[in-house]
Amino acid sequence: MKTTPVTAADLSASVLAVPPLARYSDLTLNEEANRQLIAYLEAGGVRSLMYGGNANFYNVSVGEYAEILDFLIDAVGTDTWLIPSFGPDYGKLIDQAKILRGSKVPAAMALPQTFPATSEGVEVGLRRAAVTMGKPVILYIKAENYIAPEAAGRLMREGLVCAVKYGTVRADPAQDEYLKRLLDHVDPALVISGIGERPAIVHFQKFGLRSFTSGSVCVAPRGSMAMLAALQRGDVAEAERLREAYLPLEDLRDGISPIRTLHDAVTLAGIADMGPMLPLMSVLGPEQRARVKPVAQALKDWDSGLAKAQAAE
Repeated sequence: MKTTPVTAADLSASVLAVPPLARYSDLTLNEEANRQLIAYLEAGGVRSLMYGGNANFYNVSVGEYAEILDFLIDAVGTDTWLIPSFGPDYGKLIDQAKILRGSKVPAAMALPQTFPATSEGVEVGLRRAAVTMGKPVILYIKAENYIAPEAAGRLMREGLVCAVKYGTVRADPAQDEYLKRLLDHVDPALVISGIGERPAIVHFQKFGLRSFTSGSVCVAPRGSMAMLAALQRGDVAEAERLREAYLPLEDLRDGISPIRTLHDAVTLAGIADMGPMLPLMSVLGPEQRARVKPVAQALKDWDSGLAKAQAAE
C-alpha cells in the first residue's frame, strides 16, 4: 500500500475509484466480497481506491471504524493507494482522526457536512482534524456553500489539505464560477474532478484538472483507465468515445440514486455480492434492480472486451 506523502503525480496516476462496501445480511463486513471487488479493480489497472460516500462511510460508527480501516489496509495491493474517508460531523472527524493517526494511510478525505455548517466552522474543523490526524486532509467540496475558495487555499498553503475532490454538480459543467474561483487559490493539478466520467472531459479541457473519481469504474475499470489516459494525452475524441459506454449506467445512477444504484450494479454485474447497505440507506427495489441489471452487465461485458483487445495487442 502507498504510504508516501500525496503528490500531484499520485492524483493523476490512476482513476480514483470510489467503491461500495460489501456487508452480510447482519451488516457485518463481508471481507471476501470486498476483496473480490478490490482484486477486480486492481486487475483492471486501478491503483487508487477512495472509500467515501459510495461505501456509505457517512453512517460508519466510530466503534467499527478501526476494523474497517485495518481490513482495507490489508486488502489492497502493495502499490495501491488507499484513501479512507472520515466524518462528516465534527465529533466523528476528531474521533476517527485519532484512529487514522496511528495508521499507515498518508491522507484521508473529510466527508462534507453542509447543514448545520458554515465556511468558517468548516475551516476550523478541518484544521483541527488534520492536526489531530497528524496528516493532511483531502477536502471534498460537494456544494459551493460548504467552504469559501479562499479558505480552501489557506488550508492548502498551511499543508493541512493535500488535494481537493470537487464534486459539485452543474447543469453545464463548463459554466462553473465557483470552480474558477477555487482554482485562483488551489493548483488545478491538486483538484480532482469528483463526479465520474460525465463532466471529466470538460474539467480537463476547460479547467486544467488532471484526474477524476469514478463509481462506474467498479463495473468497467479498463475503460475508465483508458479514458484517463486519453485525456492526459489530449485525445478528446477517444475520451468521448469511451465515455459513451458509461452513460447508460450513469443515467440510471442520476435518475435513481448514485450510491444505491452503484452498490447494486456491482452485485448485478456478477463482480461481487455487495449485500445490504448500512442504514440509513437501503438497496434498490425489484423494479429498479430489473432496470439496472442489464445495463450493469452490458458495461461489464464491454470492459471484458477491452481486456481481450488489450491482451491481443
